[in-house]
Amino acid sequence: MNDDLYPLLFEPVYKDYIWGGTRIAAVYGRDMEMDVCAESWEIADRPEGMSIVRNGPLAGRTLNELATERRADMLGLSANGDVFPLLIKIIDARQRLSVQVHPNDESAAVHGGDAKTEMWYVLDAEPDATIFAGLRAGTDPDSFRRALEDERLEETLCSLPARAGEAIYIPGGRVHAIGAGCLLLEVQQNSNTTYRVYDWGRVGTDGKPRELHVDQAFKVIDWGAGPVAAAQPQRVEGAGPNTCWEVISCEYFRVKRVDLREAETVSPGGGFNALFTSAGTTVVQGGGMAEELAPGTSCLIPAALDSYTLTPRNGESQVLQITGANA
Repeated sequence: MNDDLYPLLFEPVYKDYIWGGTRIAAVYGRDMEMDVCAESWEIADRPEGMSIVRNGPLAGRTLNELATERRADMLGLSANGDVFPLLIKIIDARQRLSVQVHPNDESAAVHGGDAKTEMWYVLDAEPDATIFAGLRAGTDPDSFRRALEDERLEETLCSLPARAGEAIYIPGGRVHAIGAGCLLLEVQQNSNTTYRVYDWGRVGTDGKPRELHVDQAFKVIDWGAGPVAAAQPQRVEGAGPNTCWEVISCEYFRVKRVDLREAETVSPGGGFNALFTSAGTTVVQGGGMAEELAPGTSCLIPAALDSYTLTPRNGESQVLQITGANA
């Protein structure tokens, strides 16, 4: 056990993109100095949005400082590099986002940018909210470009309803867009490379169309990535005293959901654990400290902790547990 590490809470980094709404503040009781908030970067090791510890003896330290100075303690012995490998966000889409794509590892190595595979866990959604993910069968570069030029790109996109408790997996190369009315938790590779293909005729705050990246996008789109279905969480048998669900597992991260009805002691498993309370209130204890995680609160458990305990407040709660590729 590492006596000077404990469950870490961070100051959120808020982004006021024009498509954002007000639900992050309203639903999770956030006090923010902006009328519109599109994203809350919950755990981030990025120069344009850096997490800063807000609790305990390490308050004021950045996530990058801790990951750099104490890589094994923070990230695990098998960690590659000295930056936190994921970026975890809450997204509130009052308007639909642009149609976009990110490179995968292979295309990023050839064409530049940082690879970005991501998943969305639907926290809440308006009744008719949709998500666009993947291309319809038969869509190729020529038909996609014609549809783009004719402003009928939606005809080439697969759409699916956004339902609370479901997840959508978006590997690098898959064309996608979040529809209006979605409140999501996003887990992604640590990347901010986005190629915007189409913006629905929207203009920015300066009254001009936002920049598109069509040429870059065409180089990294996976034209064979067809329709995608929402992932239904699968129950994990024999996982502990509470009910555990496998949400998404890929080579970059694993996301589970734990429905807590009683206290449970967890081992980080050799790597970090990131937690997000999606319902109810959870108390997390570890490293000699306890923190109350209200709904919408994120927390990082350093890899060096031998164990930590989750206890539901007022009967039951729900926690998303996020681990890295090697955990």
